[in-house]
Amino acid sequence: MKKLLLSSAVALASMTGVAFAGGHGVSACLITKTDTNPFFVKMREGATAKAEELGITLNTYAGKIDGDHETQVAAIETCIANGAKGILLTASDTSSIVPAVQQARDAGILVIALDTPLDPIDAADMTFATDNFLAGELIGKWAKATLGDDAENAKIAMLDLAVSQPTVGVLRDQGFLQGFGIDLADPNVNGDEDDPRIVGNDVTQGNEEGGRRAMENLLAKDPMINVVYTINEPAAAGAYEALKSIGRENDVLIVSVDGGCPGVQNIKDGVIGATSQQYPLLMASLGIEAIAKWAEDGTKPQATEGKDFFDTGVALVTDQSAEGVDSIDTEEGMNLCWG
Repeated sequence: MKKLLLSSAVALASMTGVAFAGGHGVSACLITKTDTNPFFVKMREGATAKAEELGITLNTYAGKIDGDHETQVAAIETCIANGAKGILLTASDTSSIVPAVQQARDAGILVIALDTPLDPIDAADMTFATDNFLAGELIGKWAKATLGDDAENAKIAMLDLAVSQPTVGVLRDQGFLQGFGIDLADPNVNGDEDDPRIVGNDVTQGNEEGGRRAMENLLAKDPMINVVYTINEPAAAGAYEALKSIGRENDVLIVSVDGGCPGVQNIKDGVIGATSQQYPLLMASLGIEAIAKWAEDGTKPQATEGKDFFDTGVALVTDQSAEGVDSIDTEEGMNLCWG
């Protein structure tokens, strides 16, 4: 795990070792899924701070809820009209957004996907993101190792993101299943596996209310669910509340992805067993630096060696280490967390 983080740090150093001439007269846009999720709040903070440092004018936009595709398209159109040099985008609908992204690129705007790859991934000039499949795989391996022999009889609830199945949701879902030892059907689709251990899939919109509702729906199918995969930590918190309402909060293993400070605290408090920590502030600040470089001399960012995106790192956070799965504890997780 520390090797993973170290490799990202080395790659970061190679990018940020460039002295920018200054961003005066350069404008950029940040378009996130929402402006309330702590992940995107921190992303906005990182982009804002770096834009101020480099003298770039930053305009920020967000959907009303996770899945608000239309507002994101309108934001891209506004950025084009305003002559932005670059757009940082976390897309709610990773395929439907592509025509609007292409319009921006045709206008000479550098488009960088943050956190959530577009579909196809090369629809953006570059993606700065966690390796979301690996993030899912880590929590899947941890859950399997923690259960031991009982993993063969697990009853798993899959709490995904949205009906549209954006790439970030598919990658985490499929990574978890592979890590847990479940055969994938189509790795580009959620919910088509035939393993009897999977009770079902439901969507959460990445928030606590959605997590609770999805958990209640799946408990109605099988009240003896004992493993819960969640797309993110707000959804995990909602799932926990649903389990608590029926007195099952202490005998169900919940895993997630995010690594925000509230999520790491939830591991300390026993709400979540393990989470894969990602680094949104780094994604956003690197994105602004890439736009500055593009404005300066037309240089585009490069992908991490061996990948089709720039990997900003991931670490499994848990206080219950499992054999064969690299992890950091919550003390170290708190030192690296956000939100």
